[in-house]
Amino acid sequence: MFSLQTIFGSGDKFYGLLEASADTACESATALVRMLTDRTTAPALDAFAVAHQREKDLAAQISEELVDTFVTALDREDIEALSSALYKVPKTVQKFAERYIMLGDRLGSINFLPRAELIQRATTVMKEMVVELRNGMNISRVRKLQERLQAIESEADRLLLEPYGALYLDNSDPLRAVLAKDLYEVLEKAVDTCRDVGNVVYEIVLKNS
Repeated sequence: MFSLQTIFGSGDKFYGLLEASADTACESATALVRMLTDRTTAPALDAFAVAHQREKDLAAQISEELVDTFVTALDREDIEALSSALYKVPKTVQKFAERYIMLGDRLGSINFLPRAELIQRATTVMKEMVVELRNGMNISRVRKLQERLQAIESEADRLLLEPYGALYLDNSDPLRAVLAKDLYEVLEKAVDTCRDVGNVVYEIVLKNS
């Protein structure tokens, strides 16, 4: 005798796919920290391109599985929303890496590493939140994780404003200031994408608690 799960497909496979997407976001953040830490070798985009492509493939697989699966562990619109939010994390990280490599000679000694480390912390917390969906959706636990994400976002906002005074007071290279500002804002956007993932997870947990 077959259960409905056997007949209509295993709904909980989406947990694994979403967790794989969160892992990919973490890998892209780790690659960014590694790139900005090692100043002795020329930076390369390979790791970021691989992470972005993997995330794209996972998003496509999730969409296909939603078509083929009748029973899902989460509401379909929630799976789609979370997949879409996760996809944006490595995409934004790759955007920074591309611009940084292209503009590196103009940026001089500007240190983006502290912001990249914030992204790495944010992706780690974000991944924990995604895993909580499989682990019973403990609203207290998820709320604490969301608060940690919000604290990281606040720190990122503070760090974004911190260098602007020095950059704009230095009149020797106005273009350098503009380019640096653009890159700082991309890094802040990467943290924001992690926050967006956390918000989707929190909304899912509230709906199912």
